Amino acid sequence: LANPSTLPTGDGNCVAFSADGVYMAVAHGTSPYITIYKRSGDTFTKLADPATLPTDTGYGVAFSADGVYMAVAHQTSPYITIYKRSGDVFTKLTNPSTLPASNGYGVAFSADGVYMAVAHYSSPYITIYKRSGDTFTKLANPSTLPTGTGRGVAFSADGVYMAVAHSTSPYITIYKRSGDTFTKLAN
Repeated sequence: LANPSTLPTGDGNCVAFSADGVYMAVAHGTSPYITIYKRSGDTFTKLADPATLPTDTGYGVAFSADGVYMAVAHQTSPYITIYKRSGDVFTKLTNPSTLPASNGYGVAFSADGVYMAVAHYSSPYITIYKRSGDTFTKLANPSTLPTGTGRGVAFSADGVYMAVAHSTSPYITIYKRSGDTFTKLAN
């Protein structure tokens, strides 16, 4: 397709579509660190930047399945910036009371939008939140953590499994969820 008339301002690090295909967001290395487009046919038009931007380089971006929430994993505290969408406007929510430990590299929502996980630079390497309304509350860390810097995270479609890609062997750690508890499976 033809390039959007307004391009991201720096190195693109991650891209995500809303489930309905209407919105696309690019996390990138130069302010505003996130560029959000709205699709009409084959045309992607940049939306106005959110009033409150991520604080530094965006490394990961994800939409909740219903398209209401978008999260950006980034460098510099708070390491995760969560937005709520109303129409074409993305408004930053209050930071979770407990933040990821360091630079966020990957983020994912469970399909039901109840859980959000952030893969990040330093231990515990993964921070998992449970959403209630617009509040994201950190869950207890899994008893067995990934072995190194979290680079990416994904949930299975049913929300039962969560996998973390990381920088140290075994390079992938897979968890099974029971209620709010994530238990590491055998490698």
